[in-house]
Amino acid sequence: MPEPTANVAVVYYSATGTIFTLANAIRAGAADAGAEVRLRRVMETAPAQAVARNSVWADHISATGHIPVATHEDLLWADAIVFGTPSRFGNVAAQLKAFMDTLSGLWHQDLLADKVYSGFTSTASRHGGQESTLLALYNSAYHFGGIIVPPGYKNHVIDGPGNPYGTGHVTGEDGSIAVGEESWTAARAQGRRVAETAAALKAGFAAKAE
Repeated sequence: MPEPTANVAVVYYSATGTIFTLANAIRAGAADAGAEVRLRRVMETAPAQAVARNSVWADHISATGHIPVATHEDLLWADAIVFGTPSRFGNVAAQLKAFMDTLSGLWHQDLLADKVYSGFTSTASRHGGQESTLLALYNSAYHFGGIIVPPGYKNHVIDGPGNPYGTGHVTGEDGSIAVGEESWTAARAQGRRVAETAAALKAGFAAKAE
């Protein structure tokens, strides 16, 4: 009998592209582990005037319009959910939080429980709140009854600028530092770890049900 493979939903908010790039690395890592992966963005809620004043922001929204918008069905389908958000004053971006705030109905029915959860983020500066953002993000997973799978320091792929709570990238104050090999490798390793853990849990639950 073949080993179960995990369904992984990568649900993210990205204004200028950094989180989108990391989301693709997470997706690639999960796919490496044999997972079926859905890459999903959440809706932009910022005023159109604010977006228009930043050409990088506006261009990114235009360039990623083909990415499907996250739905509740995507979360129900998933065995593992990886949330991505830039840090906003050490907290989750309002756009992702708005989507998460719609999940009460699923939570009330225990439909978000027993899934794997993980997260990734970015900041302008090295001490700009990556860890607090991920800890805040994981508060929701606790309430869902989820199983949090951080990268930790396994295989030491995030030694240096990384952190054990989830992949993080520092963009620089002007946003000029693009995602490089180090951050890409960390994100890909996190995606693989999430998918492998979710597949193992899925197999365990299946065996228990027999």
